[in-house]
Amino acid sequence: MSAALPTAIPKGAKYALVLIALTNAISLLDRQILAILAPAIKRDLNIGDAEMGLLYGTVFALFYALFSLPLGRLADGWVRSKLLALSIGFWSAATALGGMANGFAMLAVSRLGVGIGEASAQPAGTSLIYDYWPKHRRGFVMAVLASAIALGLGGSLVLGGVAAADWDAAFASGTAPLGLKGWQFAFLVASLPGFVLALFMWRLREPERGAMDGIQTPPDPAPFRASWNVLAAVTPGFNWLAMGRRGAPGAYWRFNLIALAGIVLAMWGLVTLCTALSPRPPLDFGAVSVNPHLLQWSVIGFGLFVIVNLMQNMAVTDAQAFRVITRSPTLLMVMAVGTLQSVLNYGMMSFNPSFLMKYYGLSLKDTALQFGLVSAGMGILGPLFWGPLSDWLQKRFPGVGRAYVALFCMGLSPLISFWVYHAPDATAFYWRFVAYSMVLTGWLPPLYAIMYEQVLPRMRGTTSSVYLLVSTILGLGIGPYVVGVLSDASGDLRGSMLTINAVGIAIVVLMLVVARRAQRDENALMERAA
Repeated sequence: MSAALPTAIPKGAKYALVLIALTNAISLLDRQILAILAPAIKRDLNIGDAEMGLLYGTVFALFYALFSLPLGRLADGWVRSKLLALSIGFWSAATALGGMANGFAMLAVSRLGVGIGEASAQPAGTSLIYDYWPKHRRGFVMAVLASAIALGLGGSLVLGGVAAADWDAAFASGTAPLGLKGWQFAFLVASLPGFVLALFMWRLREPERGAMDGIQTPPDPAPFRASWNVLAAVTPGFNWLAMGRRGAPGAYWRFNLIALAGIVLAMWGLVTLCTALSPRPPLDFGAVSVNPHLLQWSVIGFGLFVIVNLMQNMAVTDAQAFRVITRSPTLLMVMAVGTLQSVLNYGMMSFNPSFLMKYYGLSLKDTALQFGLVSAGMGILGPLFWGPLSDWLQKRFPGVGRAYVALFCMGLSPLISFWVYHAPDATAFYWRFVAYSMVLTGWLPPLYAIMYEQVLPRMRGTTSSVYLLVSTILGLGIGPYVVGVLSDASGDLRGSMLTINAVGIAIVVLMLVVARRAQRDENALMERAA
């Protein structure tokens, strides 16, 4: 079958790649802008690093992960370009709402809105671009998308920091329009590019689904109903109504309730541990005050129960997808690796600007310009080097080429980080960070290429959603929060950031196994799907 697959790049593929790449960039711009604005927000709202970890990770992660499931299912059946256009407009509006926030609660609402809107970006974007580009060029495609993520990350620092600093300098006398602070103005500025991109995305041609893989994919007769059914089946509480309607057997109910009880007990233990380790003042939501540790682990527990509901629902409603995903050890290990890497990456980068300002005395504007440009530049160059290299090595060494590239990058980067974050001054930090970033940015293109080639074309949106749910809840939802809690408890931000590198040990072990199994499990795809 592979000999007959298309090899030519069709008309419109490069334009589509540009739009999907810009979607990734703006998604990260609006998501990560909180990092550079953190010191000002902490000062104005009187909150600590743990609360910033909640805003940066947990609050965003819950709704991003939850809505990635129905929107991922919708991406597998509806017009992906239209879905992306609507989503971009929604999260841009939510970002603008952050510019109106005058307290923790409204800023949290803004973040959850951004999470809902961005939930379709990866499932729909990846599914769409894989139907534009031939299989042998997908390492390059994922490299471009990874570079766009770096562009958005760096852009969020530059745009957010410069806009906030210039606004505060221009209105230092307290005469700012509408009383806006610099960080509020930065949110408003960051929201504008998304509205423009949404207009271009709406007009993008939808490619034939599955043609590039030689697998015919019939149209979905009711994608919206299927999407709604997914949301109802995985949302705690509603999932029991869905189970009752379809007459789920007793064993199904028992597993669900036992899993829920286990999650509740585990989360309660973590609340108790974190409260003892780093006591924090309660967060006010109107008339209600909430322990931030209780909020954190309630959200994580909610997300874990959603994962349980998702897999149980998939086993009943899409048994083929359930078989393809759960019977591929490679796919499961790749998802675990990506989740652990998310713990590490988000835990580090959410506090990078704060680290530079605290340890090297840099101003907000200097940090924004210097670190933003360095991280964006290296984040673009790195994937564009590693992605094509992984394609070339995969041809030379089928099944292991991409896996060994990911293993090299994820195994070496934690070791380099200790050298980087102990630099004696900012100049030395930046030179060391260049080498660190060149290695760190190489894991995503090969790992994602391995993951998406383990499933059928019609399942790529769903697979992306499952991965996003797990990696977001357990990666983005935990990494920044753990670093924040350790920092508040110890007063040592640098040590807290470096501690998170311990997950690299498990990553290396898993990737060694992936390298041995990846080709075998990909070859068995049609057998799993039968």
